[in-house]
Amino acid sequence: MSTKTVTTPGTPGTPHLERQLSNRHIQLIAIGGAIGTGLFMGSGKTISAAGPSVIFVYMIIGFMLFFVMRAMGELLLSNLNYKSFSDFAADLLGPWAGFFTGWTYWFCWVITGIADVIAIAGYSQELWPGVQLWIPGIATVVILLVLNLATVKAFGETEFWFALIKIIAIAALIIVGLFMIFSGFQSDAGPATFSNLWSHGGFFPNEFMGFVAGFQIAVFAFVGIELVGTTAAEAKDPEKNLPKAINSIPIRVLLFYVGALIILMSVTPWTQFQAGHSPFIAMFSLAGLGAAATIVNLVVLTSAMSSANSGIYSTSRMVYGLAQEGDAPGVFSRLSRRKVPQNALFLSCVLLLSGVILMYAGKDIGKAFDMVTTVSAVCFVFVWSIILASYLKFRSRRPHLHDGSKYKMPGGIPMVWVVFAFFAFVLWALTTQPDTFLALLITPIWFIALGAAWFILRKRPSHLARYAQFQKDLAGEKVIADEKALAEQKTAREG
Repeated sequence: MSTKTVTTPGTPGTPHLERQLSNRHIQLIAIGGAIGTGLFMGSGKTISAAGPSVIFVYMIIGFMLFFVMRAMGELLLSNLNYKSFSDFAADLLGPWAGFFTGWTYWFCWVITGIADVIAIAGYSQELWPGVQLWIPGIATVVILLVLNLATVKAFGETEFWFALIKIIAIAALIIVGLFMIFSGFQSDAGPATFSNLWSHGGFFPNEFMGFVAGFQIAVFAFVGIELVGTTAAEAKDPEKNLPKAINSIPIRVLLFYVGALIILMSVTPWTQFQAGHSPFIAMFSLAGLGAAATIVNLVVLTSAMSSANSGIYSTSRMVYGLAQEGDAPGVFSRLSRRKVPQNALFLSCVLLLSGVILMYAGKDIGKAFDMVTTVSAVCFVFVWSIILASYLKFRSRRPHLHDGSKYKMPGGIPMVWVVFAFFAFVLWALTTQPDTFLALLITPIWFIALGAAWFILRKRPSHLARYAQFQKDLAGEKVIADEKALAEQKTAREG
């Protein structure tokens, strides 16, 4: 399919984001978003806290977030002028929702990106002992900036290969693990067998609170699953490719998360796993692969690079969208000749460079980042909740668009309330441990700051003018969508 430029009614001649992301890009971006760095870097901690019940933790979280993604998909496809979920939040819930959602999502990815830069520097030091931490940190930001400044297709290609590396690593783990299990492999911890899943205290060895502890850690592993929603304005044939990417999320969660964890805990009893140690390295080492540490460190490095790449992409597009709606300075709404929001990209990269400074802030930086990743996870729960709230408003305000939709959210309104109840459970789970509870108490500071900024911004003439143009642009596409939905309903009745 040829590349199409995104156009908006009422703004002829204005440069817009281009639809350069093909089906394979969207599919791999969705996989990359569904496989967070937490699987490689944090699964040891999750397993040691929850035991084999961690399998159910990942299945439950994946199941619930699938409905969030389906709600997002139906909304994005109801109006192809929506560039991301902050757009439909602003349109359906009001300008405050677009402002809070867009800036909160931006904040989440900036924190995650800074953590990724620090992780990349740390793993680079293990691969190349003696290297100064600032060198890989700055090199990472510069490389990703250059790749993203080229074209959106360059981002798609980069993320395609990063995601492919993660897939190959997990597939290798599963294949090697299955061979060890069926060949009767023996280690100091005992034989490799599926019975290891239940023969060391059962599936819930740490009882209910251990199970709850798994949710605190695992939620952050799913951060980025919604990334496919920020590609809506740059995806070729979104009506075909977005549903395909979203529908495959459950299979990916079962294969990449659940499948990998089952193999890990079958080869080695869960009691042998420790926080801070990669189960991937341990299993490949058991298999007698001498280069296991180097291979897995490279995989983790590229996984962190993938996450940082996603962060730069998503934050720049979110700031671009906010600027178009009047919620960010107008300078960030400008596109380069290659149809890339370069000013927004520069802002994201400058903020990621702060990670290089933080690496020299002291020995407690690890604890600090445990806390900020919890803050990030809470903010992502807020963004996911806004998506669902927008869906509820969509159902009440535009029922004809829902009736005419070819990609309806399964379960509808009742399922939205089930997912809301699950999010309430996750927030309660964060109160059960001192470090995550402290982060939960700190998070409202961000929303108070946003509220103060919104109070100042909301009545400014420049903001009101840009938001009015945003509504005008959406209205043009909405008229087309309404006419199409009504025509389809009429055809269905006559048929």
